[in-house]
Amino acid sequence: MLTHLQIRDFAIIDAIELELRPGLTVLTGETGAGKSILVDALQLLAGGRAGAEVVRHGSERAEISGTFDLAQAPRELKQWLEEQSVSGGEDLIIRRVVSADGRSRAYLNGQSVPLQLLREAGNILIDIHGQHEFQSLMRSAAQRELLDGYGRQESLTAQVGIAHRVWLELLNRTLELETKARDRDAKLDMLRYQVHELNALQLKEGEVASLLEERSRLTNRGRLADGAQTALQQLYENEEGSAHAGVSRALQALKGLASVDPRLASVVPLVEEASIQIREAARELEHYRESLDIDSARQDEVERRLSAIEELARKNRVTPAELVERATQLAAELEALERADLDLAVLRKDLANALESYRVQAQQLSARRVTTGRALAKDITTRMQTLGMSGGRFQVEVAQDGNADPTQHGIDQIEFRVTANPGQPLRALAKVASGGELSRLSLAVQVSCAARETRCMVFDEVDSGIGGAVAEIVGRELRALGTRGQVLCVTHLPQVASQGHHHLRVTKLTDGRTTRTALTELTAQDRVEELARMLGGIEVTAKAREHAKEMLKVASDDTTGDTRRQPRPSVSSKRR
Repeated sequence: MLTHLQIRDFAIIDAIELELRPGLTVLTGETGAGKSILVDALQLLAGGRAGAEVVRHGSERAEISGTFDLAQAPRELKQWLEEQSVSGGEDLIIRRVVSADGRSRAYLNGQSVPLQLLREAGNILIDIHGQHEFQSLMRSAAQRELLDGYGRQESLTAQVGIAHRVWLELLNRTLELETKARDRDAKLDMLRYQVHELNALQLKEGEVASLLEERSRLTNRGRLADGAQTALQQLYENEEGSAHAGVSRALQALKGLASVDPRLASVVPLVEEASIQIREAARELEHYRESLDIDSARQDEVERRLSAIEELARKNRVTPAELVERATQLAAELEALERADLDLAVLRKDLANALESYRVQAQQLSARRVTTGRALAKDITTRMQTLGMSGGRFQVEVAQDGNADPTQHGIDQIEFRVTANPGQPLRALAKVASGGELSRLSLAVQVSCAARETRCMVFDEVDSGIGGAVAEIVGRELRALGTRGQVLCVTHLPQVASQGHHHLRVTKLTDGRTTRTALTELTAQDRVEELARMLGGIEVTAKAREHAKEMLKVASDDTTGDTRRQPRPSVSSKRR
């Protein structure tokens, strides 16, 4: 239930605060005073679209804040808040801010949230019915949504939607495999040939780098052998002038002198180490020189191997170093393609199972829709009798097409059919010609569906196009809804306004330079004057006042479950 509403700098509203209570609250005022602006503000609070045009001229931003009492909130909302990690206690505060540049921000209990989450919360908390809602009733999708909402089919429709997504995903995968299978034979031959070539090469990981290194060594083995021989001569083999001979002589001299001066003793180990290192280096050079003295046929073998590798790399459009990875990739493709028939058979079986699962759930939903359709038709038909369509009938037709492709909404085609006069055949709602009949029928549908809701219900001039006794009946229906919850109704009919538990008057004020909208809570006497104005026009007569008093008295006496003893809504409207 909406307990508090605050609006700042929205359209022609500068600052308004409302404290709201259960029951039917009616909002009246002159045409153009801004009654529907309040509905627009609630739509914005529920996640509706907004642009810079909603910001009051000269202001930086528009702000709308609403507080909802969660004491009687549906479990669906509390579970949703837990899933979204929105902290809070007994109240939920929704805040929407729209900047003058058109940017919008949304908050739940002070926590910034995406607009989509605000819209999800708004769908649970607020149910808004507009005066032109009968136009949407023409659409099959809207009729289906109303029927499912009336029957509380949210869980089952969600399951059908999930089953449809599973089926669709399997269908797309099956079609993809079937497309690949059409040119499978030709591709299999090509893959087998490529894999055979690569396997025949028997290329090992790192072999290309090793062969390139060996090629470089074999190509330059003459230079390498000469350089190794020269180094060996200088280090060891030249007995007179080699490094080893010089170090050996130095070592002998130092050993003889170390006994004379102990300070030279620390140098001796270093020279000994140098002698050892020179001998080790000479030994390695000898081995290296011997390794270069090989059969020249090895160079031809390396060149042939590298040539074969490079040729195969060009054919596969990869570098020689990538051939091993390419061989692994092609082998995997070949294996996948060779087992494609088996995979396709398994996938087709899964697809058939998914379709069967979908149809089972869709049939369950269809059966529920048929049962719900009967109840909704009976409810609406009953209301039609009191709304000036005596003898009229309403029917919900649920037609199944078991051979049609699955859809996310099930296998049903929903159509609302109606006749406003006895003896006339039922026709599709879209073919009902009378605007007045459509308006009243829309109201009957809205009231029937809203009667099962626990949300804050908002009706924006849904009584348009009716009057007299029918208008009074509409008012009673709305008041009855109010006794079970919370209803806000914008109306221009005194018969409806008289049924309100609470009454707010919307007034447009101007000083010639600026314009603003104000709200006033009406006392009992104020209500008489307002209803007399609505009845009488420009000049309020004593007769109009008497009529207004009588209407209020009848509404009070004839209604059970009256909420008049509840605290009246308080309103503040200030100008900055």
